[in-house]
Amino acid sequence: MTRDAITSTYRFQLRGDRFTLRDATSLVPYLAELGVSHVYLSPILTASEGSTHGYDVTDPRTVSEALGGRAALEELVSEARSHGLGVVVDIVPNHLGVATAHENPFWWDVLKFGRASQYASYFDIDWAGAERVALPVLGDDADVNELSVDRSGDEVVLAYYDNRYPVDPSTDDGSDDAKALHDKQSYELVGWRSGRIGYRRFFSVSDLAGLRQEDPAVFDATHAEVRSWFDDGLVDGVRVDHPDGLTAPAEYLSRLRGVVGPDSWLVIEKILTADEPLDVTLPVDGTTGYDALADLGGVFVDPTGESALTQLSLDTTGEAGDASWVHGAERAIKEETARTQLAPEVRRLVAAIARDTGLEFDHDLAIDAVTAVVARMPVYRSDYAPLAGMLPRLLGDVAVDRPDLVPALEILAAAVSTSGEASGRLQQVAGAVMAKSVEDCMFYRTSRLVSLQEVGGDPSRFGRSVAEFHLRLSERARLWPRAMTTLSTHDTKRGEDVRARIGILSQTPDLWRSCLADWEAEAPSPNGPTGLFLWQNIIGTWPADGVVTDEYRERLHAYAEKAIREAGSFTGWNDVDEDFESAVHSWIDTVLDGPVASSVTSFVSQIAPHAWTDALGQKLLHIAGPGIPDIYQGTELWEDSLVDPDNRRDVDYSTRRALLDTSGTPALDATGAAKFHVTRAAARLRRERPSSFVGGGYSPVFATGTAADHVVAFGRGPAAEDSDVLAIATRLSLGLVESGWGDTALELPDGTWTDVLTGRSVSGSVAVGELLADLPVALLTR
Repeated sequence: MTRDAITSTYRFQLRGDRFTLRDATSLVPYLAELGVSHVYLSPILTASEGSTHGYDVTDPRTVSEALGGRAALEELVSEARSHGLGVVVDIVPNHLGVATAHENPFWWDVLKFGRASQYASYFDIDWAGAERVALPVLGDDADVNELSVDRSGDEVVLAYYDNRYPVDPSTDDGSDDAKALHDKQSYELVGWRSGRIGYRRFFSVSDLAGLRQEDPAVFDATHAEVRSWFDDGLVDGVRVDHPDGLTAPAEYLSRLRGVVGPDSWLVIEKILTADEPLDVTLPVDGTTGYDALADLGGVFVDPTGESALTQLSLDTTGEAGDASWVHGAERAIKEETARTQLAPEVRRLVAAIARDTGLEFDHDLAIDAVTAVVARMPVYRSDYAPLAGMLPRLLGDVAVDRPDLVPALEILAAAVSTSGEASGRLQQVAGAVMAKSVEDCMFYRTSRLVSLQEVGGDPSRFGRSVAEFHLRLSERARLWPRAMTTLSTHDTKRGEDVRARIGILSQTPDLWRSCLADWEAEAPSPNGPTGLFLWQNIIGTWPADGVVTDEYRERLHAYAEKAIREAGSFTGWNDVDEDFESAVHSWIDTVLDGPVASSVTSFVSQIAPHAWTDALGQKLLHIAGPGIPDIYQGTELWEDSLVDPDNRRDVDYSTRRALLDTSGTPALDATGAAKFHVTRAAARLRRERPSSFVGGGYSPVFATGTAADHVVAFGRGPAAEDSDVLAIATRLSLGLVESGWGDTALELPDGTWTDVLTGRSVSGSVAVGELLADLPVALLTR
């Protein structure tokens, strides 16, 4: 089965204790009935014991026994093939999990034997920076005195509470002096706050150690199992996690293409910022779809609400949330991140600059220069072909603003020009700083309209106009017809339906402001920024029936705690302000249990139908649009997920299976049956008419009449001038409450068209009010 056979995917989040490969196998018949073409699996290689996500791979040579092992994978593939489905797998090339050292055979050997280890070249270890590899695992540096020698097992180890670290046999003199024995090892255990670390991490996660995939031997060893999947015909494609973390992503992807073959599907988690194109020279089919997510959700945001929501943010938080504020905040946070949690990476980069140039210079000034350049970089890394010239311009801009940094900037330019170690390390640092500053910090601080704050998104850009939407999708159809597209993932800050409901605030900003003022008077939040941010997430997830369950309460408290710690304004992961966090939790309970709750329920009941309309619209446009749509587990019904781990909860498949037996056109209501109906119909249509979708044409369709702005529609077909499918969605439905559709109409291309959602046949000029009488969307076929 080749990539040409992929029409849509369904993502499963596997975990050894809850949902294994055999659990996924049992759902293959359901996916076949739903209409997708491929089962899409989260990472399946052996990961840390008890891993809930699989991205902390500890042994890339084996399929996880906790998930069922290689035999379970083969069973899944066999079942999938018997139902005409293929399999796609998520792989993690950038790092391995090292939290529990003995679980990772490569890491254990490196710690044991140091540079003499046969795996010493596997990890991106700073061998030049110190004689020993610093591991930031102690409570503080003094805790090295808490070590003990454990001789109870097959080999002698150093013990620190439940953690164990290897001992080089040549250093063991039989003594129980743990400190003395520790001092002879190739590694040094240091305090986690020490700022010392001897290896490249995944962002600032010390439990994930970076791999040197630029070394062909390392690539071959860590991809042997992956290669076997393709050699044995088990897997049809891969999703590559975080290629930007690698030293040379383009080189890696070329090598990976050689492993998977020219006809396999290859998509990458490349986070594109607002105006960044994907490099067409890469041997990939596209990204994993965050760029599409911004387009599909953005067209349902009402631009007329921008001014009022900007003023509300300014009045409530003192921050406008517009382009000027967002970009200024981004730069400031990035500078702080580079100087704090990613300071070890910056120092290592400056040391590489010294080695590459052989020049003497002021290292503190060089740190300032690197920090300034990285803070200005508007992309995750600037060394892709379409971005040629960006780095020189950034250095020039910094030189104008900071003349004192000119000598250091010249040294940096000299190092990058050599294309040596510093060149790649600069890009790796830039990506890590971007991710930790924007995705994991600023997106928890700004709060003008939080539905815009997704990975790769720009909350200062208030949605998408219909014209921009059509041009972006047209480009995708032409340039990246097999790119993955998505609405929800295991990493989204909020699920698709939560974003749709929050987006309704753009259509009714005055009512939102009025309600917010009433609620704050009755149940004042700890402060303006925290309140405005969390109120929107409460509105986005509030039960439509107003029934607050214990589960919802627990989820909301857990989310709030994570959000305020990620924001880092009043509390943080490393320095918890217990008084502030207690105030936030008390406030949430006041909202849930007090008189405000009934008012929140009343507000949600007013906007929920419009949120369902938008959610249904974006789902239809997603599945019918250009690219390969991924349906994230459970999102064929309404879902109210927030950021991980909330979005990785168990899915109730019994309810979803039961809907396979339903017929007729369901009502648009809280059950989500309408979303299931649209998802199944659109996915099945893609599978039945692949030439109309995968690589097919894209044609914007425009309505006429008084409410034409409330329609977004396009045609799909084997060619742009030969559409045989029309996808039609309602947008900004609050504006239709009083006026209705009026004389709004669509002029259909020649022929008789049938709505696969309702069975209604139409032709010629069709009144939109009549076409969308049963559902706010239509999917017409000719």
